[in-house]
Amino acid sequence: MGLIFYVISKNLKSEGETFSVRTNVNQPLDRVYSQFSNLQNFAEWNTFFTQNPDFQFRFFSPYEGQGSAMTYKNLADDDEFGEVFIRFAMPKKAVRYHIYSADSEKPVVLDVKFTPQMNTTDILWSINIPGKGWWERSGNLTAENMRFNIDSSTKNLASTLGNKVQKEQERENIKFDSLIIEQSPGRLLLGVNVSTRNTKDLLFKNIILNHNKTLNYITSDLAKKNDEYGEPVLITDADSYTDKEVSYYYGIPLSKRIGISDNNFTFRTLHASRNYVVYYRGAYSGRVKAIQQILSQAKRDTLRTGELQQTFIEEPTAESNVLLKLAVPVFR
Repeated sequence: MGLIFYVISKNLKSEGETFSVRTNVNQPLDRVYSQFSNLQNFAEWNTFFTQNPDFQFRFFSPYEGQGSAMTYKNLADDDEFGEVFIRFAMPKKAVRYHIYSADSEKPVVLDVKFTPQMNTTDILWSINIPGKGWWERSGNLTAENMRFNIDSSTKNLASTLGNKVQKEQERENIKFDSLIIEQSPGRLLLGVNVSTRNTKDLLFKNIILNHNKTLNYITSDLAKKNDEYGEPVLITDADSYTDKEVSYYYGIPLSKRIGISDNNFTFRTLHASRNYVVYYRGAYSGRVKAIQQILSQAKRDTLRTGELQQTFIEEPTAESNVLLKLAVPVFR
């Protein structure tokens, strides 16, 4: 009887498969590698994750490189869920993923190697799909689906990086430190209210902390993709830079109000307004001169001013290098 069971189960077990696919992206290695080593980036263009609007994601620290992890689940199908781990990462050379799905006990192993060319990057995808026992059902991580995902994902990646380059080129055309007048549309923000000591290091560390907190809630808990939210905005009193303690609201724009279950986060509406604007690049502590420039011009024009809106055109990562749009609503 045991021999019969062994023969049947052996025949019903599917064989594993190993294959490789080569692709090329018309972008330099620096841009390409960061899209693979950061799982939040990876989930934005990888077809396996983008093709289903019901997928919800959670990302876990560290958010980049070896040891980072994410989970996914289909909100419309309780049987479809899984985990992704970066088991190995050699900067600008290789990344190894383990991809677990609900239908298999063993992970799909995906090795990605990068070779820089002139202004392009060759990518070698090597996939090992484990065999399945008779008790395991067939899922989406099949060789045929993986090949399709690689081809379509490469196209998505090229498009994503192309859009990023376009944004960077637009930023290069920004005229810094010059005051302009701008009509700003209304926006809906989701974020946090914060109070902290107003010292150079403590304030910016606090900003980074609340940026990560808010962004992770929007991308993980609310499952918002990159094109569903805008650039973060810090709102505070325009002259608060002189205070020993500063209170501010840090929020990220969303297209519409949705239900939230975490009381740490609140919505805030920015109404349409006429703004005095200065673009600033440099150390965060050096923004004071640009703020004073706006307030001085408003005073000369005998205008009242609203709260200062600091839009982080680039995510806050280092106090020594920020790209800000400083805007103050003005009115009679």
